[in-house]
Amino acid sequence: MSERLQPGDTAPAFTLPDADGNEVSLADYAGRKVIVYFYPAALTPGCTKQACDFTDNLELLAGAGYDVVGVSPDKPEKLAKFRDKESLKVTLLADPDKKVLEAYGAFGEKKLYGKTVVGVIRSTVVVDADGTVERALYNVKATGHVAKIIRDLGV
Repeated sequence: MSERLQPGDTAPAFTLPDADGNEVSLADYAGRKVIVYFYPAALTPGCTKQACDFTDNLELLAGAGYDVVGVSPDKPEKLAKFRDKESLKVTLLADPDKKVLEAYGAFGEKKLYGKTVVGVIRSTVVVDADGTVERALYNVKATGHVAKIIRDLGV
């Protein structure tokens, strides 16, 4: 089981391929705040709703100094299909080895339809401009989550 991050922790560094296979690192966002959200699977209803909500609010978040990055265990090819089908503007990163998911505490036991399963825990980590965890939210809901983050961040 991976440890959950707490505000004040240093955000674990990562480099993952995006939907086009280009490497993206947390370090690329140095000096900017970044919302890193973890979701179970591209092209599923809840994950689509969440990704579309982030896309719809991207300008608002960018205006407040936040970049948005979504991470799932999907391969880049599936992320490209997801992005193109839903016209997503958020950066989607592939973590098929689940190393980043584990480092962020977003992979482990969770309840799914009343059963305990091991998988991706829908989570959002807000990283400030110097790479420190500002907020770490786990077991978030796909619907309404983006609106809540915007309220919580005072955007």
